Amino acid sequence: MNIFSTNVMQSLEKAADFSSLKQKTISNNIANVDTPNYKAKEVTFRSALNEELGKFEANRTDPRHLSFAGSSEEPFITESANTSYSQNGNNVDIDSEMSEMAENQIYYNALIDRLNGQFQSLKTVIRGGK
Repeated sequence: MNIFSTNVMQSLEKAADFSSLKQKTISNNIANVDTPNYKAKEVTFRSALNEELGKFEANRTDPRHLSFAGSSEEPFITESANTSYSQNGNNVDIDSEMSEMAENQIYYNALIDRLNGQFQSLKTVIRGGK
């Protein structure tokens, strides 16, 4: 049995990978803020979230309870081609990108803290509860 292959660890690892991809995409948008005809890109997380939720099994004791079913789509990067914020055809909104970057950084740090908590729990078990 692999102690690192629990659903929680795998979900946290995958969420950290998605957050890392989003950070790279936002950084790329910020780096190209003055590039003519550059179109901003974004990572779609909804499908990734649905995939992770689909892995959990829940006992529904009432039909009004929410289902944990999800889709199996992979996250992907989309391009916003329908807007233009500057004269050169670029549609990167630097204020929006900076706020998204800050939000993503907080999310990533929370994931890493949770992963550290999982490792601390393993350490405690290995030490025999000491």
